[in-house]
Amino acid sequence: MVDTNSNRNIVFLGTSLPRECGIATFTQDLLDEFTQIKGFDKPRIIAVNNNESYSYKEQVMMQIDQHELSDYNEAVDHLNLTDVDLLVIQHEFGIYGGESGEYLIPFVERLRIPYMVIFHTVLTKPTTKQRLIMNRLAELSVKVVTMAQSTVRDLITIYDIDADKIAFIHHGVPDVETESRSKLKEQYGFADRKIISTFGFLSPGKGIEYGIEAMRGVVTQHPDSLYIIWGKTHPVVKQEKGEAYRQKLMDLVKKLELTDNVLFVDKLLTQEEVIQSLVMSDVYMTPYLGKDQAVSGTLAYGVGYGRVIVSTPYRYAEEMLAEGRGLLADFRDSSSLEACILKLLGDPALVKEMEAHTLALGRTMIWGEIAKSYAAIIQESIAAPDLFKRSVI
Repeated sequence: MVDTNSNRNIVFLGTSLPRECGIATFTQDLLDEFTQIKGFDKPRIIAVNNNESYSYKEQVMMQIDQHELSDYNEAVDHLNLTDVDLLVIQHEFGIYGGESGEYLIPFVERLRIPYMVIFHTVLTKPTTKQRLIMNRLAELSVKVVTMAQSTVRDLITIYDIDADKIAFIHHGVPDVETESRSKLKEQYGFADRKIISTFGFLSPGKGIEYGIEAMRGVVTQHPDSLYIIWGKTHPVVKQEKGEAYRQKLMDLVKKLELTDNVLFVDKLLTQEEVIQSLVMSDVYMTPYLGKDQAVSGTLAYGVGYGRVIVSTPYRYAEEMLAEGRGLLADFRDSSSLEACILKLLGDPALVKEMEAHTLALGRTMIWGEIAKSYAAIIQESIAAPDLFKRSVI
């Protein structure tokens, strides 16, 4: 019989700060919110490491070397002897060991406590191995969470996951108080300029070159416009190819004579700086190249703060920018991006209307609200032990 009066003890499995990883940030934000929710002990983390070592906070109870299968066995054996009520697995193929992260499968098959899995990536054309991994993770879980409504059907039809196990919860957005747009522009030295921005780890799939090329036409009508590209190069990209992509972009800026209209901020932004970069923006842009991208944390942040957004039509953007919350441009098409930006900069009334629509959704995505949804699912899952018993037979 489950004791409904005691606090719940939950653990997260995935990457953890200070590792530079979007899932690590996601986990930390969710963990922080759980410390404010009644009925839960402070959650802990089992951190999955790559080839680097990190100085973790005390919230990290164990570490797993991504490529060492014995570490997974040691961690699961330890978990099975603890009083943990539920494990929350952050799933992304690349952060676990073996082909497509297959080392996670024997781990969950050996696990004797309930777990839920949050799928950060849902591919529409998975390999056979990827499909089997996600199907097995879901089969043994008590709950599956996806962060895009459009992926619910994929989980059912492509991955053969039981619809009753699937929950849709928006990607969370931190609640940070900032100065107004005009005051932030003054603070950063951008007063009287129209700011177009992109933030996040820099990598070739972000399509920043098309955003830069779009500025060539934008500045002819709005010479005061400034495209700010916030963020350092993705650690994996930097390790494999150095700063070749950033240098290519900087060379393009120089070639197009846009040095006064494109600015690179090469640093890992604090949470406050991320939100400030958004709030001061007149247009937020994600010119990404991958059509199947099911979730984007950066786009979620843009929606969360009610920015007017221009994006290429990848899956998450099509869903989040519906109902007047932004404009969609064609993939790999700087002229299309340019037309969208010019439409917005030339129509303040349209911008104001779009920002209102976007903010209405965005306020429901603040982490405090999102954490309540997770808490409800976790409480429900812990209180239904029969579901777990059936799933591990």
